[in-house]
Amino acid sequence: MTLPELTEPVALTRTDGRLDRAAVGWARHPLVDTSGIGRRAAWGRNKRWEYWNVITPTHILALTVSSIDYAAVHEVWILDRGSQRSWGRSVTVLPSRGVTLPPSLDDGPVRARARGIEIDLEPSMEAGREGTRLRARISDASFDVFAELPPGHERLAVVVPWSDTRFQYTVKDVARPAWGSVTIAGETFDVPAGLSWAVLDHGRGRWPYDVRWNWGAGSGESHGHVIGLQVGGQWTAGTGSTENAVVVDGHLHFLPEELTWAYDPEDWLKPWHVSGGGLDVTLTPVYDKVTRTNLGVLSSATDQVFGDWAGSFTPPGGERVVFEGIAGWAEEVHNRW
Repeated sequence: MTLPELTEPVALTRTDGRLDRAAVGWARHPLVDTSGIGRRAAWGRNKRWEYWNVITPTHILALTVSSIDYAAVHEVWILDRGSQRSWGRSVTVLPSRGVTLPPSLDDGPVRARARGIEIDLEPSMEAGREGTRLRARISDASFDVFAELPPGHERLAVVVPWSDTRFQYTVKDVARPAWGSVTIAGETFDVPAGLSWAVLDHGRGRWPYDVRWNWGAGSGESHGHVIGLQVGGQWTAGTGSTENAVVVDGHLHFLPEELTWAYDPEDWLKPWHVSGGGLDVTLTPVYDKVTRTNLGVLSSATDQVFGDWAGSFTPPGGERVVFEGIAGWAEEVHNRW
């Protein structure tokens, strides 16, 4: 069955809290109302988060705000791309508190307050441009960045159904122009407009306890085109949905096929290759962000490798687009949550 394209607003859940099957599909804009997630229904399985990543010529900035019912899990992380020195703090708050997440994307501010960490995300206008302001602070570093949402910019929104009680709505928004500043140990660095790119992972859903996934993203300009890559794997297999897309100059091409991933778990810094649906790309990593958490019932193992993507994309009936130097990452994650 072909996954339908959603073109009208729809609710993710029915009044009884189960999946509304009318929401199963993909969209070019965040049309799905997720206000039913986070209520008492299926307590312990509700997962809500915002993850932003900004890549500049000199730094990589990342933040996470999340509530998974019984815990709030937040992180701020900064990497100096030249020296590969990093600054960061992650906090797990049991039970979940000190966190604000809106019912649906762009419905209001996102805030996190925990020991040694402050995060504020807010839909806003800057110089007449629509977007999201990202502010994060830890003891020795902070950043303040505006991620523009250009007119006509399309972002992948997908509902992934495991069952009527386990499902996920994700918005993967790549190639958002960004600008602002990052401050480390009292020294401020520019996040230069035209050379910096933001990526959003917005999630609302009810998850199985034990799950694995791949995710890759990239943003940049090559051969006169603005390219956004969004690729995923493992977690969508067998659901009929995928989270695969290529954005060329703001226009989203959805890839309904499961893609083929090839990488070496014994050496994460070897090239990663992803192919299928007219896409053939390779990430050449230079840095592995390793995260391991084991809090008993809650555990996570992540290798997120950063580098540059290169390859090509041929849309159905279209011309082949070749690109290189598209900054981004790929990851393998195993969560018990």
